[in-house]
Amino acid sequence: MELEYVRPSEIEKRSFEIITRELEENGIEIDERYDYIIKRCIHTSADFDYAETMYFSDGAVDAISDAIKSGCYIVTDTRMAWSGINKKFLEEYGTEVCCFISDPDVVAMSIGHGGTRASFAMEKAMELDKPVVFVVGNAPTALVAIVNMKETKGFEPVAVVGVPVGFVNVEASKEMLIESGIPCIVNKGRKGGSNIAACIINAIQYKDRDRG
Repeated sequence: MELEYVRPSEIEKRSFEIITRELEENGIEIDERYDYIIKRCIHTSADFDYAETMYFSDGAVDAISDAIKSGCYIVTDTRMAWSGINKKFLEEYGTEVCCFISDPDVVAMSIGHGGTRASFAMEKAMELDKPVVFVVGNAPTALVAIVNMKETKGFEPVAVVGVPVGFVNVEASKEMLIESGIPCIVNKGRKGGSNIAACIINAIQYKDRDRG
């Protein structure tokens, strides 16, 4: 296989051209309403399974987009997801990206009560003074905590990007989120990750930016 010369500024565009072509060649159709998100997930992972496993509840993407433009909090379960989210345009809207996973009070709660730091980090978001979008790429316990927060404390997040990766309770927590009625974007199955979680938020904000 020969190397292909592509200008650095054109690499991403070329990658998306390849993704589009290979989807067509393999007869894989994706929902055109969400193609820009699904293709960015494929671009981030080089995994075409995302073309068939992504789930979008009605109105979830619009809810996230509107919240971002109105100035919300985006709360992640990992520093990696926090780092992967492009903050330049979010800050123009007054939207702030937070991760509480290493906060001393969260660590103390985890040690004192025997739960995961991720679950207590989600609970800390209930103290925030603006609407919250949760972005979960690692911890199934974070999704469980979010659903429990709604059911037992009446906390209503704007939406949840729920794409934890792994084996223990990953699939069950995603199904729990879907069944909860909370607006959500989920990758069904075991795949996901902090990079996928971040790229979904980036895809939404880039689409809004391109629309002008």
